[in-house]
Amino acid sequence: MQHPHRRRGRTRLVLSTVLTGALAAAGLTALTAAPAQAATARQVEKLDRGVVSVHTDAGNLVSWRWLGTDPNDVSFNVYRAGTKVNPAPVTGSTNYFHSGAPSQADYTVRAVVGGVEQGDSVHAVQFRTGYKDVPITPPAGGTTPDGVAYTYEANDASVGDLDGDGALDFVLKWQPTNAKDNSQSGYTGNTVVDGIRLDGTRLWRIDLGRNIRSGAHYTQFQVYDYDGDGKAEVAMKTADATVDGTGAVIGSASADHRNSSGYVLSGPEYLTMFNGQTGRAMQSVDYVPARGTVSSWGDSYGNRVDRFLAGTAYLDGARPSLVMARGYYTRSVIAAWDWRGGAFTRRWTFDSSSSTNAGKGFDGQGNHSLSVADVDADGRDEIVYGAMTVDDNGNGLWTTKLGHGDAGHVGDLNPSRAGLEYFKVSESSSQPGSWMADARTGSRLWQTASGGDNGRGVAADIYAGSAGAEAWSASDTTLRSAGGASLGREPSSINFVSWWDGDTTRELLDGTRIDKYGTSSDTRLLTGASVHSNNGTKATPALSGDLFGDWREEVVWATGDNRALRIYSTPHETSAKITTLLHDTMYRTAIAWQNTAYNQPPHPSFFIGNGMPTAPRPTVYTP
Repeated sequence: MQHPHRRRGRTRLVLSTVLTGALAAAGLTALTAAPAQAATARQVEKLDRGVVSVHTDAGNLVSWRWLGTDPNDVSFNVYRAGTKVNPAPVTGSTNYFHSGAPSQADYTVRAVVGGVEQGDSVHAVQFRTGYKDVPITPPAGGTTPDGVAYTYEANDASVGDLDGDGALDFVLKWQPTNAKDNSQSGYTGNTVVDGIRLDGTRLWRIDLGRNIRSGAHYTQFQVYDYDGDGKAEVAMKTADATVDGTGAVIGSASADHRNSSGYVLSGPEYLTMFNGQTGRAMQSVDYVPARGTVSSWGDSYGNRVDRFLAGTAYLDGARPSLVMARGYYTRSVIAAWDWRGGAFTRRWTFDSSSSTNAGKGFDGQGNHSLSVADVDADGRDEIVYGAMTVDDNGNGLWTTKLGHGDAGHVGDLNPSRAGLEYFKVSESSSQPGSWMADARTGSRLWQTASGGDNGRGVAADIYAGSAGAEAWSASDTTLRSAGGASLGREPSSINFVSWWDGDTTRELLDGTRIDKYGTSSDTRLLTGASVHSNNGTKATPALSGDLFGDWREEVVWATGDNRALRIYSTPHETSAKITTLLHDTMYRTAIAWQNTAYNQPPHPSFFIGNGMPTAPRPTVYTP
C-alpha cells in the first residue's frame, strides 16, 4: 500500500512517449498510466494482541503484535499472573525474554500510551515444547468408482478471524491421497474444507463433492473479511453436490458429471461465498469464466481448462475484493468480485482473448500462482499474474511476453531503486531462465541465460553481505545480488523463506526444516518434529507467515498422523520493532493467496532486510 511517510517515494508516472517506445523495443506492451492519488486507509482485521510464550531451556520468549492501529510511540509491559516482569517498559521491540520461567507461565501484555498503562491483553498462547498443536480430525476415506481406496491428508491452510473474536482461526483443505495433477487421468476423492479454532474446535466442514476434482490446481480458497463485518468469509469454486457447513446441498445432490477418465468437463460451475463462522453457503453465482468449449483452452482432455488461480486485492484502494481466475497456458480470464450486503457484484472481467486484448501478448503469460501488489503506487492493487500484470480497473497494465513459469516474487527487492520489483522463473527453453523486472512497467532489469524448464526460484534478503534481496533459481548456478551479479554459493533449498531468527535477513524454509544461509554452508535452525510437508516435491508447509506474536513468521505443518496442525513460533529474541505484517495489506493478501496452486511465500510492501531503515507504519482502519 502507499505509505505517507516512506523513506522514498513510489510516485506513479505517466508513461512518456520515450518510455513507451523503449518498452516496445524490449518486447513489452504497456498502457498509459493514470495520475497518482493520495493514500487511502485500508480495511484490516481487528486483531487482538496475539501474545505467545515460546519455552526454551533458559526461559520463555514472550512476543506480541504491534498493531497498525497502535500509536507510533506505544510501549509495553509484560505481566506473569498479574505481576510485572520487565523492569522498564519495552520500547524498542515487541518481545521480552523472561529468564528461568517455566513453560506453563501465564502472560499478558499491557500497552502504555501517553504514559498511561492500558488494560490486559489476551492471555499468551503457550508453545510449551517450542510448538503448539491444533487438533484436527481427518474425514473418513472412501473408494472411487474404479475401486481405488483413498484416505485423507491435511493439505494447505489459511487463516482469518472467522467468528469475530480478534483471534485468527484456521481454514484447512483436506486432500484425498488419490488427488491428481490436471495432466493425470483418474478419479479422485472429494476435497473437504474445515474451519477450525486455535483450540481445535471445528466450526464447520464443507464437502466440495464429486464434481470438484481434487488436486493442487482445482480448489483455490480465499479467506478474508470482504464485507467489513469483522468476520472473515470463505470463497471457493463449487459445483452440483457440494455440501456446505450446515449440511445444505448446492445444486443437484445426485448429479455426477465425472467422465470415465475422472475429469469434470460438463455441468454447472459456481462461485460460492461461505459464512466463515457457520460454513453456510450465503450465495452461489455462475463461475466466471465458464469453461465453454474445453478444447478452446488448449487441449481436449481437461488439463488446461481446469487451471484456477485466486487472490484478494484492494482494487478500490480501501476495501478488499475477491479475484478468481481460469487459465494461464493459453487464454487467461480474471474476474474481480465485491462482496457487499450479502451479495456478489462483479467489478470487472479481464480476458486475454477479448477483442480489447487480442494480439497484445496477454495470452499464455500466467504462472501457477499469482501475486497482488500496488505496483504503480496509485493506492490500488494490481494482479501480477505471471509474465503480465492486470491493473486495478481490469485493463492489462503490461506484458513481457516471456510466457508461463512456476514461481514469482513481488516486493521491494532492490531498495536502492524506487518502486517494487518482480523476480520470475521461466518454463520455456527459448526464454531467459529467470529475470527481474520493474514491477510497475515490466521492464527487465536483468536476466539469466535460458535454463529450459526452470521450475524453482526465490528472491529474498538472505545474505547480509549484499544489499537488498538476493535471487536464485534451479537452473542457475549462483546466488545473485539485487542487481543480478553473481554472489557465489547458492542456498541449499529453492522453496520458501521465513523471518525466523533475531535479525532482519530471512531464513530458508524447505520441507520440514528452517536453515540459515551461509557462504560456505547452511546452518540448521529448526527441524519440525513428526510433521510432513505438502504437495509432493514442492514440499511446502500447510501455511507460513506472521500469524502470532511479533513480526517474525510462524510455520505450520500437519503432523505425520494428520491429527494436528503443529505451529512453530520463533524462540529467538529480536531488537527490531515492526508493525504486525498482518496489517501490511500486501503481505496480508499474500497470506490469503499462498494456497493457490504452487504455493509461494508472502512478501510485504516494504523492504525488510539487512540495513533496512525504520519500517513504515501502515494507514489502516478496522471494522
